Amino acid sequence: MRIKSSKDFWSGIMFGVMGLGFAVGATSYNVGEGARMGPGYFPLMLGAILAIMGGVILVKALVVETVDGDKIGRWAWRPLCYVLGSNLAFGVLLGGLPSIKLPAMGMVVAIYALVIIAGRAGDNFKLREMLILSTVLAIGSYLAFIVLLKLQIPVWPTFITG
Repeated sequence: MRIKSSKDFWSGIMFGVMGLGFAVGATSYNVGEGARMGPGYFPLMLGAILAIMGGVILVKALVVETVDGDKIGRWAWRPLCYVLGSNLAFGVLLGGLPSIKLPAMGMVVAIYALVIIAGRAGDNFKLREMLILSTVLAIGSYLAFIVLLKLQIPVWPTFITG
């Protein structure tokens, strides 16, 4: 069988492998049942859905004819690095990095860093818009995670709150 869309073929492979990986990994946790879900239930269901979706996309890539074979373009390195870097910065700033004596900067600082760094991935970076978005996300995250869910996440830097 001939591949008729390279993009869809490799996307289907990626979704299928990731889905199967999540599903297999979830089996090491207690899955439970629909009425009493265990910690492995959601990853198992998400993995199964991803694997099924990957299979559908893969079949489409092999069946549906495209004009030029739908070739995969060049890697977008700049956006990829900024988005991955922003997530790395978020994790490091939220919890700190004891090995280099970087204290936890808290959720608010981590959200501002995440949005500003990830915003650099696009072509139209506007600092004012990023600051507004950061503020809305910080307030929403505070209300959702701290006020409503009562999670024990540091909100401000440890050198401020003690």
